Amino acid sequence: MSKKDKMQEDYSAQVDAAIPEQTNLAKGGNLAQAVENLLSLEKLARQGEDSSSTTKVAVAIVRLCYEAGDIRFLNQNLQLLAKRRGQLRTVIQQFIGEAMKYLDDPKLSAADRMELLENLRTITEGKIFVEVERARLTRILASIREKEGKIGEAADILQEIQVETFGQMDKVEKTAFILEQMRLCIEKKDFIKAMILANKVSKKMLTDKEMEEIKLQYYELLIRIYLHDKKYLDIAKSYHAVYETPIVKQSEEKWKSALQLLVLWTVMSPYDNEQSDMAHRIQQDKNLEKIPLYKKLLDDFLTLELMRWSNVEIEFAPQLRSAHQNLFKDNSMTIDGPVNLWDIFRSRIVEHNIRVIEKYYTRVTLDRLSQLLDLTPSESEDFVSRMVTSKSIFAKIDRPSKIISFRKRKEVNDVLNDWSQGVNGLLNLLESTCHAVHREMMVHKVN
Repeated sequence: MSKKDKMQEDYSAQVDAAIPEQTNLAKGGNLAQAVENLLSLEKLARQGEDSSSTTKVAVAIVRLCYEAGDIRFLNQNLQLLAKRRGQLRTVIQQFIGEAMKYLDDPKLSAADRMELLENLRTITEGKIFVEVERARLTRILASIREKEGKIGEAADILQEIQVETFGQMDKVEKTAFILEQMRLCIEKKDFIKAMILANKVSKKMLTDKEMEEIKLQYYELLIRIYLHDKKYLDIAKSYHAVYETPIVKQSEEKWKSALQLLVLWTVMSPYDNEQSDMAHRIQQDKNLEKIPLYKKLLDDFLTLELMRWSNVEIEFAPQLRSAHQNLFKDNSMTIDGPVNLWDIFRSRIVEHNIRVIEKYYTRVTLDRLSQLLDLTPSESEDFVSRMVTSKSIFAKIDRPSKIISFRKRKEVNDVLNDWSQGVNGLLNLLESTCHAVHREMMVHKVN
């Protein structure tokens, strides 16, 4: 009879009777004999394709070895059970799962835990049906290495596992695993790899209700990457995503904190169309009324009026520094080295003031500009030069005369087009006037 046609045999009665007997035998000090008896029974059940009974016996063998405190004997039998001819996949999954429970036992010594962990990783290597278990074991190993202070080694160990290809792992655990990979890469200062891992997470999937906590963790890590890369507008977008999360909306303390940081990072972002659009959209949020300081800060940035730094220090500095001590206290490490975020905040105010001055002045002396900006002439010239380079404004500096011109010189074609449009407008107006005069004359003649 072929294996395919072989009838499954039921050994459940024998197994249920044998396990208590062999347990008592093992407790009596004869562990080796008890395991040998169970292995014989396991062979019968395996050859009879009785999956349930084989699982019970295999799990019992693992449990007896651990309860006896013989970790080396346990590892030997784990290897033996995994290599048995025709061993069923479900059986391997079950006794691996049973052995993994012991890794959390505080009574287990560090050396025995590591020996058991490495043995389980060896058994699960290359077996797709226990890929989830291997991923969990690898995460435990990475955690141990991290506690030992070996951050780089922990990150490298975790990178071995590509959980995005695992079909058996649920999306919450899979995403949490990727986030752990991201976190270790950030701790290792490998921000490029961390960003690659971040792109593996679907932001659409994060909108599911069961993913809300994961979503907050994801954006917390993403903000650390953006801060290093000096992508301040992306930080603002991340806080906007956090602010829109239902679990955050339910807590007034959480949404206030998220909205405050959203406003702060928006005004600290370099000015462009996207930043301006985000600032105007935030301004429409009714919740801003409940945080008046940040509402006024945003309104001031969106109003074409000068923000004098002396007034800003009095009105905003004390509360902002107090509410965001971690943000403004120390220099933040970025891709260009340490950066003081309070200096960035001041720079954005200066840039705002220069844009306001550009709207109202066509030409201004460098001394007058410095007076309006509360800066030295050299600092004012440096700010204007940077904004011209980034194409935020148009300006030309006459250094000998110390005059800055914000009027863009028109090209010959532009001047000619303006003249042509002006002449056409004048002729149209003249023609309309002639028609009106003729109409009035006709009306007069009729009367």
